Amino acid sequence: MTYSSEELLPGTRRALLHRIASAQTEGRTPSLVAAVQRQGRIVWDGARSCVDGHAPDSDTQFRIGSLTKTFTAVLVMRLRDEGMLDLGDPLEKHLPGTAVGGVTVLQLLAHSAGLSAESPAPWWERTPGTLRPELDDVLGEQTRMHPPGRRHHYSNPGYTLLGALIEQVRGTSWEEALRREILEPLGMRRTSTQPQTPHAGGWAVHPWADAMLPEPAEDLGLMAPAGQLWSTTADLLRFAAFLTDGDDRVLCAASVEEMRPPAAPSESGGSADYGLGLQILRQDGRTLLGHTGSLPGFLAALWFSVEDDVTAVVLTNATSGPLVGGVAADLVGIVAEAEPRIPEPWRPLPEIDEELLALTGPWYWGTRPNVLRLTADRGLELGPMQGDGRGARFVARADGTWIGLDGYYAGEVLRVVRNGDGGVSHLDLGSFVFTREPYGPASAVPGGVDEEGWRGLTG
Repeated sequence: MTYSSEELLPGTRRALLHRIASAQTEGRTPSLVAAVQRQGRIVWDGARSCVDGHAPDSDTQFRIGSLTKTFTAVLVMRLRDEGMLDLGDPLEKHLPGTAVGGVTVLQLLAHSAGLSAESPAPWWERTPGTLRPELDDVLGEQTRMHPPGRRHHYSNPGYTLLGALIEQVRGTSWEEALRREILEPLGMRRTSTQPQTPHAGGWAVHPWADAMLPEPAEDLGLMAPAGQLWSTTADLLRFAAFLTDGDDRVLCAASVEEMRPPAAPSESGGSADYGLGLQILRQDGRTLLGHTGSLPGFLAALWFSVEDDVTAVVLTNATSGPLVGGVAADLVGIVAEAEPRIPEPWRPLPEIDEELLALTGPWYWGTRPNVLRLTADRGLELGPMQGDGRGARFVARADGTWIGLDGYYAGEVLRVVRNGDGGVSHLDLGSFVFTREPYGPASAVPGGVDEEGWRGLTG
């Protein structure tokens, strides 16, 4: 990992150190390690430990629990991009024989399949995976807690099913697919399914006394895709850089971006949502993406802000203690507020497409004015001239049409409709007609325009 030559200001660094020191002390955790990345480079890391001189560093492995789910989701999205499955496919199409074959791949990714939160007893995080050798053992008898697709209900067995789906479609183990398709391309050499030295040991801290008890580190077996991984702050920042910008060796930027929007109604309502393998947190006016994780003896959190281009990772080795999700969010906020992102310089387009340039400017949907802009990436952006309203970015397709990337018109097709002489008549967007003037006499408005035209109030 490359460290930035543009180091943070001393006041910012002290604020970051103070935040993790307070978390380690007040949370009574044996050790805590954290790191912050800005513009793809590590700009700060720090650690605290109860043993003098033995603080962990960016190369020390901790167990990351449910952060593993984001890796599993990326593997599923890769299968989708390769045309091996569709997110709308029922599970039964690719993994027959389960008791929940009617739920879709997307519902499993978004925790909206209505499945139970946990596998049957005994507590799966603290017992060997060999106790649940088959998918039926993971799902249990009461598989459905809610109707599929109606709400977000977090499900660890759901991600076990996704791991089995990956193995079935890919024809290799989840672990091998993970190593070959994510870890190796991104250079994540210190992320693994089993602990590798140097690594932290997991501890339980007594709630009413300053005493500790070691926690077991079980192999989760079939449940591995839901929470097995061990990793380091340096490796997780590599992963976060990929989640921010995409990497064609793993998943393109458009597919990574597709994982970010909320995919089902939230259980909490308001500040937290879930996308496709990514948690979404809104705090202090910013949107954070990433995931938290916990297993007996360990807590983990990774949050990144696309707008601020800041990422924070916090790892600790206690079953309960500091709320690391909040700590990581605070680290992002400290940097983003103390040292705001410097915008890139404005630069004109390297070349101008006259046909596209001619499309820019005001367009009217009925009497409502909108503006079509040509963006730096040769895309188009349509939005209201003033205030809030429907809008979207569009990217060109080979057939001469444009497809909406986001907003109200995401997935909708924009067509430039021409007259017989080749001039532009209007824009057609999902059957909506946008014209150069509001209800002009020659405008191609459905239903026609009153032939007497505009008028004032008459007696």
